[in-house]
Amino acid sequence: MSDEGDKAVSVIGFIGSVFSPWYRWSGRKDPEDHCCINVVTYGPGGRFTMTDRGRSALRQSPDTLQVGPSRMHWTGRQLIVEVEEISALPKVSRVRGTITLTPSAVTNVEVALTPDGSHIWRPFAPTADIEVDLTQGHRWKGHGYFDANFGLAALEDDFRFWTWGRFPTAEGAACFYDGVRTDGSTFGFGINVSKTGEVALIEDLPPQTHFARTAWAVKRDTRADAGFQPRQVMAMLDAPFYSRSLVETQIGGQRSVGVHEALDLRRYGSALIKPMIAVRVPRRAGWTFCD
Repeated sequence: MSDEGDKAVSVIGFIGSVFSPWYRWSGRKDPEDHCCINVVTYGPGGRFTMTDRGRSALRQSPDTLQVGPSRMHWTGRQLIVEVEEISALPKVSRVRGTITLTPSAVTNVEVALTPDGSHIWRPFAPTADIEVDLTQGHRWKGHGYFDANFGLAALEDDFRFWTWGRFPTAEGAACFYDGVRTDGSTFGFGINVSKTGEVALIEDLPPQTHFARTAWAVKRDTRADAGFQPRQVMAMLDAPFYSRSLVETQIGGQRSVGVHEALDLRRYGSALIKPMIAVRVPRRAGWTFCD
């Protein structure tokens, strides 16, 4: 998110692209044959890129993930993302440039989202500086985060719904994760992460508080001090099953604007949704590296 609050970017590297209909239609047998570096810019000149690529486009090392023309590289101090993508309909154009994320510290925390540990959340760096130099006028500095999810099954097979939020604080950042699994059991937790990487579980969680549904009527809630009404500050990604937005809440008396996500896996599991997504997520199975 930019320091001015008017622009933002999200980058997700997928091996086994969980939001690709092509991966689901393939039977999820070969995750390396459905990989992607998804780059989305928000605000003026915003673009959405998410190309499902085949196995020939994937290169990995302990420090680098490359998918086709784009790659992420960890230097030991910074995450450098080199972007070379083409945005989806209706604004088809090249999205090029570099994103540099500099964490204030890296944590060693892993959180199991299911009792058997088949889904894991890894908050590597909830507090970081970010510098963006991309096309369509996205040249800015701000603050960001770096995390990861790992799973052994389709999200829609194990979850009905979840919300997630990361909110900067004077001490670092507060992160909240709440959801309902397909068996009806629930989970909910929050952590405070200092700028130096110390992690503390929030024992007395603020209440889950509903706020306005999205244009696609996806329900939303987040943690907030009792009596405080969260609100959307900027719409980012609004899909029939998913919402990403900048949301203002109040935690422990501190007001904060952070990134919030709501994911309705029952909707995503619908056979009607998959063809709609395929329009925005093209499949490009072939790729040749020019070494």
